[in-house]
Amino acid sequence: MLEKTTRMNYLYDFYFSLLTPKQQSYMSLYYLDDYSLGEIAEEYEVSRQAVYDNIKRTEAMLEEYEEKLLLFQKFQERTRLLNQLKKSLNEDCSKQVILEAIEELAKLD
Repeated sequence: MLEKTTRMNYLYDFYFSLLTPKQQSYMSLYYLDDYSLGEIAEEYEVSRQAVYDNIKRTEAMLEEYEEKLLLFQKFQERTRLLNQLKKSLNEDCSKQVILEAIEELAKLD
């Protein structure tokens, strides 16, 4: 569950502006503020099921956006390459290793 929560938080960060204000609010309360479905339902005076359905639809939308735009995947790869570069610099690796990592970074954009 923690892995899903972390993923949803990242997807929310990347695709926040593509969501409606209501979707933004529900996702923020549920994933960032750790509200329960019942607490969100009470706050918005809707049923718990309505909140659940909205969150599940929004999760699916975020996954669709990621499938098409790959912003999170590129972020993860960029982070991995930057860490690899830092490690290479600290270990005094050859220029070739560092240049290869830089070329991979350039391909991401």
